[in-house]
Amino acid sequence: QVQLVGSGGGSVQAGGSLRLSCAVSGYSYNINCMGWFRQAPGKEREVVAATYTGGGSTYYADSVKGRFTISQDNAKNTGYLQMNSLKPEDTAMYYCAVGYCYSLWNEDDYNYWDPGTQVTVSS
Repeated sequence: QVQLVGSGGGSVQAGGSLRLSCAVSGYSYNINCMGWFRQAPGKEREVVAATYTGGGSTYYADSVKGRFTISQDNAKNTGYLQMNSLKPEDTAMYYCAVGYCYSLWNEDDYNYWDPGTQVTVSS
């Protein structure tokens, strides 16, 4: 059984930085991607950044390009989302997820999710 545990969320002022971590335990042969998603109150969940675990393509939402960076440490089975120049509109619950992706931005390709980590950015 694959389990994900996210951490690193919190409250920060606009312009600040946070780094989210996602520790993955368990094994599944059916995993080739990791993604970060977020959901703000009253809004649908959206993909923020995603990457193939074996290297290759990386996807970023237009709203975070140049500010957020997705990375992974395969030796530690941990993924990261470095968030810089945070804005109040980045406030949301952030989720990491893994799955077998045909399209990195397709939420339906992700099978395993963490419970979520709150990020709050104040102006």
